[in-house]
Amino acid sequence: MTGIPETMKAAVLMGPSQLEVKEVPTPRPGPMEVLLKVQSCACCGTDVALMENPFEGQPPFGEFTPGHEYSATVAALGETVDEFKVGDRVAVEAHLGCMRCRNCRNGNYTACLNYGTPKHRANGMTANGGFAQYVVNNINTVHPIADHVDFEEASLVTNLGCVLYGFETVGGYVAGEHVAIIGPGPLGLISAQVAKAFGADRVYLVGTRASRLNKGGDTGADRLINIHEEDPVEVVLRETGGIGADLVIESSGAKDAPMTAIKMTKPMGKILLLGIPHEPVLMDLEDMAMKNKSLHTVRGEGWSNVARGVSLLGTGKISLKPYVTHSFPLDEVSKAFETFVKRIDGAVKVVVKPND
Repeated sequence: MTGIPETMKAAVLMGPSQLEVKEVPTPRPGPMEVLLKVQSCACCGTDVALMENPFEGQPPFGEFTPGHEYSATVAALGETVDEFKVGDRVAVEAHLGCMRCRNCRNGNYTACLNYGTPKHRANGMTANGGFAQYVVNNINTVHPIADHVDFEEASLVTNLGCVLYGFETVGGYVAGEHVAIIGPGPLGLISAQVAKAFGADRVYLVGTRASRLNKGGDTGADRLINIHEEDPVEVVLRETGGIGADLVIESSGAKDAPMTAIKMTKPMGKILLLGIPHEPVLMDLEDMAMKNKSLHTVRGEGWSNVARGVSLLGTGKISLKPYVTHSFPLDEVSKAFETFVKRIDGAVKVVVKPND
C-alpha cells in the first residue's frame, strides 16, 4: 500500500485497565474493507468496563486495542471497494455483527446471535479499535461526513447513534411530550438535545453535578433537577400536574435509577434504559403493570442510526461540539482515560488523536 507505514503506534491492553502504547504491524484491509487513518477516538464508559473485565469474545491481553468511537480519513481500499476513495473523511459505527445470523440479516446487528464467536465483529470490542494510528473497518460501518464537521465532533457520532436507536425503539414521536432524563453523562446530554430537536414540549434533566446539568441546560434541557437539592420524582409529578413524564430515559446506570424512572413515568408512558446497571436492581413491576408502563432497552447504535446521526450533524440540527472537553495525543492515552473517569476539570467527552 503506497504511503502506508509497515508499523504503527497502538494502545494495547496488556492487563486489566493497563494500556501501553506499542509499535505493531499496520493492518491491511481485506475485501469489503477500508484502512482508516484515525483522526480522533473518544473515551467511553464501555471502554472502561471492558478494559477492567474483558467482554465476551474480546481478544486476549497483549493482542487487543480498544476504542469504538472514532473518526478518520480513508487511507487505503480493500479489494472490490468502490464506495469510498482515499482521502474521504468518515465517521464509524462499532457494530458489524456477523452478517449471517437471523438477527443480523433482519438488521438487528447489535444483537448478533453470534456475538462473542469468531464470526462476530465489533471494532473496539471483539476486534481491534481506534486507539491506534490505523484501523480496518468493514465498509458497512463507515459513513462519509460533511467537510464542515470536524473530526472531534464526528468521533462522538456513535453516542448520537445510540440515542437515536433508543428513540426509534420507543416510537420516536415525542413532539409535544414531556421527556425526563436521568443522568447528564454524554448519552443523557445528547438525549436532551435530541428530544428538543424532535419537538418535545419540556425536557427535564436529573443529575448530581451542577456543571453537567448546566451543560445540559445550554444544549436543550428546560428544567434542571439536582437531586442533592430537589426530589426529582416530586418535581416531575408536580410540574406535569400529577401525571408524570411521557418518556423517561435512564442513562446513568445507577442501581436506584430504574425505580426512580418508574415512579416519574405517567400511566401508559415509556421508559428507555440507555444506562446499563451492572448488578441486579429493584423495580416496582406492579406499578408498571397496573399503569400500563412499558420498559425498553437498547444496546449500541443499531438500525443504521449512526448514518442518521451523521446527517443530523451535517445539517446542523444537532451539535456534539459542546461535549468534547479534552484532547490528548496517543502517547497520553492513559492520562486521557484518567481525565475521563475522574471527570477532571469538568471532563465530559475526552478524545485521543493518534496521528497528532
